[in-house]
Amino acid sequence: MGDTTSRNSAVAAAPGQRATPEATTRLLVARHGQSEWNAIGRWQGQADVPLSEEGMLQAADAGLRLGTFGAVWASDLERASMTAAIIAEIIGIGPVLIDPRLRETDVGPWEGLTHDDVEAGWPGFLAGKLRPEGFEPYDDAAERMLAAFVDIAAQSPGEEVLVVSHGGVIRAARRLLGASDARMPNLSASWFEVRGSVVTAGEVVDLSDAEPSGMAL
Repeated sequence: MGDTTSRNSAVAAAPGQRATPEATTRLLVARHGQSEWNAIGRWQGQADVPLSEEGMLQAADAGLRLGTFGAVWASDLERASMTAAIIAEIIGIGPVLIDPRLRETDVGPWEGLTHDDVEAGWPGFLAGKLRPEGFEPYDDAAERMLAAFVDIAAQSPGEEVLVVSHGGVIRAARRLLGASDARMPNLSASWFEVRGSVVTAGEVVDLSDAEPSGMAL
């Protein structure tokens, strides 16, 4: 993956950080494979839902397509950490390093609900892109993840690192950086570059041939 060219890029300093002249570290930040709740259309947020059988196959497919990395990181939620573990075993890198700041956005009272459940309980919220009380603000989720990116990059300066996270928070990070709000199917990924504490969002790529499945959260 090393020579993939970034497009739709945008730059911002991670919250509370100052830019310093450091080596550039490239992060390939992937959404996990299909989970059991993705398969039935339930909002997950920070619920610890395992991968489905399809999700395991997607992770293995991605592992066969990827080259080497300086390190592999993941959210502590099982669907992300298991995706990372499958890929890491195939590409021969480990152990998988865990950072809870890579977790999905907390969806509050929508956790475990289907689209129809949400529409029944909060009519018009989805169409209006509204979120209920208790739903983690997207910018807050993006800021914690960008702070994790800076710390991850500091441990692998000048290298390429694979990070397995979640679709909603990846999209939130891209929006906060001013990049395009691309759809993130399972085992799609966004490139990010980190130089000191400055984070740049790059292009979105697909890591598996599997058909898109499940909602972003």
